[in-house]
Amino acid sequence: MKALREAFGETLVELGEKYPRLLVLDGDLANSTKADRFEAAFPDRFLEMGIAEQNMLGVAAGLAHLGFIPWLSSFTVFFTHRALDPLRMLVAQTHANVKIGAAYSGLLTGYTGKTHQDVEDLAIMRAMPDMVVLAPIDAVETRAMMHWACEYQGPVYLRLTRDPSPVVLEAAYRFEPGRVLELRQGRDVALVGTGPQSTRLLEAAKALAREGIEAGVFHLGSLKPLDEDGLLEKLRPYPLVVTAEEHSIYGGLGGLVSEVLSAADPKRVIRIGIEDRWGESAPNDWLLDRYGLSAPRIAERVRKEVES
Repeated sequence: MKALREAFGETLVELGEKYPRLLVLDGDLANSTKADRFEAAFPDRFLEMGIAEQNMLGVAAGLAHLGFIPWLSSFTVFFTHRALDPLRMLVAQTHANVKIGAAYSGLLTGYTGKTHQDVEDLAIMRAMPDMVVLAPIDAVETRAMMHWACEYQGPVYLRLTRDPSPVVLEAAYRFEPGRVLELRQGRDVALVGTGPQSTRLLEAAKALAREGIEAGVFHLGSLKPLDEDGLLEKLRPYPLVVTAEEHSIYGGLGGLVSEVLSAADPKRVIRIGIEDRWGESAPNDWLLDRYGLSAPRIAERVRKEVES
């Protein structure tokens, strides 16, 4: 188990050693996002921007156009809501080489409650031209995506969760933009996830297997770009597709999968996620169960759909 934010902080230090023009801009949350590790290692390349996220995006765009590689550190909700206008106008529209470390994403943000639980970010960022949208499954993929992002010229949005989650991928894993990862083979139903939610799909698949239902599990760490042909090929054998995401059912992973399938290989898609409602302050396990995203609740839902 390892938190994606821990991997974020560690990898920033790694990258700082490799790229002398890499800077970190923080929105007064470095101790939460773990960007403070970069501050300790490279104090002269760490810029504390305070609680002024709009300004931070503007400064980052300027630094990028001067040849620096700015990595931004703050909570997801502050990037995709409070600072959305400069993100759109100054970063995305100019194709600025800015990397956004969006921490505390989704539903599971401790006890911050609905004000800080951003479950609309994938829909917002996926619709934005020129924006790469990534949601790693574990600490290994977080590191691999960050290394790739430093070589890519353009804006990258990296969705990071707060708390420890299982490490699924091998240490030698190399990230390929757009690639669809098959985590488990099946025949009866395809379970498609993104971010650490994909690990809960693996747990659900194991529970379903004990009941004779063989579920394939697929992870989309790269929501944009996406290898649509690869996704179609992997999902073609399955009569039923179930997506699950720690995000609204509108415009996120479920919407993406439905768009691809409806255009080329229409089939039944069940979308599990936040159903047009705000979150609430509560322990993670309680929230996952309440919103149908825990492994037992997913297995229960899939069982009903398969048998219907």
